[in-house]
Amino acid sequence: MCRFCVDKTDYIDYKDVRVMMMAIPERGKIQPRRLSGACAKHQRKLTTAVKRARQLALIPYVTD
Repeated sequence: MCRFCVDKTDYIDYKDVRVMMMAIPERGKIQPRRLSGACAKHQRKLTTAVKRARQLALIPYVTD
């Protein structure tokens, strides 16, 4: 079950770093759908939010 569908989340906010860090492992890559547990619709929105947050330097591209 998608956790965003369970919570009835329609919009994934790019400023909510805590939510996005669960979709990014230590290496800094965005996890695929089968590992993140999101449905296809919310995975696309999650990916867009992560990319926006990286652009604004809210989360890092890679870790040291």
